[in-house]
Amino acid sequence: MISMTSRFNFRRTRLALAVALVFAVSGCAHNIDSSKPELEIPATWVEEAPAGVELQRDWWRDFESNELSALIDQSLAGSPDLIIATERVIQAEITARSAGASLFPLLTVSAGTDTGQVKPGPTGGGWARSESSGVALSVNYEVDVWGRVAATTRSADALLNASRYDLETVRLTLTTGVANAYFQTLALRMQLQVAQDNLAIAEKLFAIVEARYRYGAASALDVSRQRSTVLAQRATILPLQVQERQTVSALAILLGRQPQALQLAAQSLDMLAIPEVSPGLPSTLITRRPDVASVEAQLLAGSANVAAARAALLPTISLTGSAGNASFALLTLGNPAYSIGIAASIVQTLFDGNSLRLRVETNESTRRQLAESYRRTVYTALKEVDDALGNATRNREQEEAQIEIRQEAQRALSLSELRYREGADDLNNLLDAQRTLFTAEDKLTQLKLLRLTGTTDVFKALGGGWSKLQTGQQQTK
Repeated sequence: MISMTSRFNFRRTRLALAVALVFAVSGCAHNIDSSKPELEIPATWVEEAPAGVELQRDWWRDFESNELSALIDQSLAGSPDLIIATERVIQAEITARSAGASLFPLLTVSAGTDTGQVKPGPTGGGWARSESSGVALSVNYEVDVWGRVAATTRSADALLNASRYDLETVRLTLTTGVANAYFQTLALRMQLQVAQDNLAIAEKLFAIVEARYRYGAASALDVSRQRSTVLAQRATILPLQVQERQTVSALAILLGRQPQALQLAAQSLDMLAIPEVSPGLPSTLITRRPDVASVEAQLLAGSANVAAARAALLPTISLTGSAGNASFALLTLGNPAYSIGIAASIVQTLFDGNSLRLRVETNESTRRQLAESYRRTVYTALKEVDDALGNATRNREQEEAQIEIRQEAQRALSLSELRYREGADDLNNLLDAQRTLFTAEDKLTQLKLLRLTGTTDVFKALGGGWSKLQTGQQQTK
């Protein structure tokens, strides 16, 4: 005959085996599809790549401008856009921790006391006082048999990484934006200086025309035409001054500063160095662009959501346990009665209007969409690098040619002025020489600006010196 102790041990052993079996089955969870679309990556760039140095994270220091470096440092410390992106990362971290909390048991404790009047029955006499107190500890744990909770956690982790990569994209956009706004401000100041120099030239020539008119060597029409040139040149100065102030104000917003408080010392682009960097191989671009890394992380999150949605179609297995004591006394646990229990439950949805299966189809469609977004982002990145390299090369060649054009225009104006003084040429040649020089000076300033902004375009297209591999190592540490 089996004793009570043997029966208890048998039941406890059977329960332990059942629990162990449940945990063993949990290893049969759905795998997350982490594959990426097949891409055609070129072996080399279409545009000729310069033999420069490797791009660094603080690329802006290669322009050799202390003022520019200080402005970008300020933007990295106080830009609202960067602070907003940082808060999004913090929110994603909280979401990831919240999702990971589902992997652990839920532990609760409760305590209570009760007092009342009890009447035994119709013939049991009068009312009797009843008092009791108790404390209970409960544990509830969903066994992640099919990997739903793990897939949800993986999705949250992937979205956290995506938010970190988005932060890097904002950082890159901010730094290149500050640099371009700084270059634009200096270019406008150069255009202002050129306009003022051209005005001085026009006024000097106007004095010559007036003198010739007084001696009868020039007509009133010549005086009127040169006066028109002077007035037109004066009219170009005011819009440039307004545009320069507005550009400085826009730069202050990028820095997170009051627009009226920002003052810039530099006046010309000529003091800036123009660095050249090696673009590397196209095959390495995928690991150097934070926007590509972000879409890749979103694709992984989409795959994890598909796995979680499929797992939700299967039964949910939960383990619950409780332990406590109770005493028939108020606010005391003297002479308590102890209890302990453990149970397992399986819940399967029989009918939900097909909502779970529709959720699977939705997540699968979303993953296909993200896969195509990844493909498009990579191809767009390859195009941007080739375009930026081509523009940088052509901008440099155009600037060199424009410098020669400006020099010839200066020489032509000097000769035309001399010939007009001597009466060998009429005013038309002098006016044409002025217009040619004014146009050449303005075009040269614009090409200097294009070359600088083209350089930042190259840096931005290459990822600004960021590397996914370095970021991954930092996260591992």
